Amino acid sequence: MSDSSQLADTDERLYEAISAEERRQEDNLEMIASENHVSKAVLEAQGSVLTNKYAEGYPGARYYGGCEHVDEAENLAIERAKELFGGDHVNVQPHSGTQANMGVYFAMLDPGDKILSLNLNHGGHLSHGHHVNFSGQLYEVEQYGVDPETGYVDYDELEQKALDFEPDVIVSGSSAYPREFEYERISSIAADVDAYHLADIAHVTGLIAADVHANPVGVADFVTGSTHKTIRAGRGGMIITGEEYADDIDSAIFPGSQGGPLMHNIAGKAAGFGEALQPEFREYAEQIAANAKTLADAFSERGLSLVSGGTDKHLVLIDLRDSHPDLTGEEAENALEAVGITVNKNTVPGESRSPFVTSGIRVGTPALTTRGFTESAMEEVANLIVDVLDEPDDGDVAQRVEARVDELTDEFPIYD
Repeated sequence: MSDSSQLADTDERLYEAISAEERRQEDNLEMIASENHVSKAVLEAQGSVLTNKYAEGYPGARYYGGCEHVDEAENLAIERAKELFGGDHVNVQPHSGTQANMGVYFAMLDPGDKILSLNLNHGGHLSHGHHVNFSGQLYEVEQYGVDPETGYVDYDELEQKALDFEPDVIVSGSSAYPREFEYERISSIAADVDAYHLADIAHVTGLIAADVHANPVGVADFVTGSTHKTIRAGRGGMIITGEEYADDIDSAIFPGSQGGPLMHNIAGKAAGFGEALQPEFREYAEQIAANAKTLADAFSERGLSLVSGGTDKHLVLIDLRDSHPDLTGEEAENALEAVGITVNKNTVPGESRSPFVTSGIRVGTPALTTRGFTESAMEEVANLIVDVLDEPDDGDVAQRVEARVDELTDEFPIYD
């Protein structure tokens, strides 16, 4: 942040906290799969005067006056989302991917209805029916999982559970599953049991926008997702569906579960979607996937066990129990953070440890790809990670890795 910042003059402690976070991001290799670095244009849109404006309702039908300019911003976000993903109707007002899922549930389900979704320990998400989340508290939930031998979703099990459980909605999507979903097959199973299919693409929005990943729009009844992560737009969520569900979805978001939309975030979505429509974005998304595959191959060569044996996406899930049985995910996360590499501990299929400890770590490539990392740099990063995992208490290893991380962050700055 600039030393001439107004915030520095009015709130020094907050200014220092934000400045310190800016330095942390510049000086560390961010490898949390759900994180990314947005452009200065997106930052500018999100920090704009649109934060001042209340705009309850939808473009052309607001409950406040003076909305003609924020209507234009929201319409831009909607139009660009349709161009990127397809779909007849897009709602860009959800504050997050979780609230997008909430909107679909509230629109189509009654309390006590049934959800069939991927087990959290197998890569699922809290908002798909975990008992600590509203989704698990309001609805009856059954979960499918991955085949313990292959690490891929067991679609035969999914089908049998659908027949036995008779869900009202089947959710596809994940936060830590490294493979693509078979959207057509899940929609076919849903149709057989008279259920809706909700595809949550929170992690892969950017890959789908660039045609690097299968697109469930037009296949699933509802598609929800985050608008940051791999797509690098304003932080929040969205819902894509057909016109037959449009009114129900819009009513479930406003006034059903949210009040005034965050117009500055919607402007950030519009800005990021505009960037995603440019030809270079496809190159970026292809590089995300290539970097993840390089990461997976390098980890495997160094003896790490990967859930499903690799990745189709932007993330790799490492199961430490075979290669490093005495090292927990929490310890691995802390050792890597100490040398400037940020990952997150993560549960793995068959998990026996607490979710606060875990037996795995999740490693992602979107943010490093934004910095300009390609395969050669990613292979080096993979080896630095394994060096630390092999000797987490070795000060000499930590010092060497930290020094190389400093060189890499200098070589690949975020904001020039």
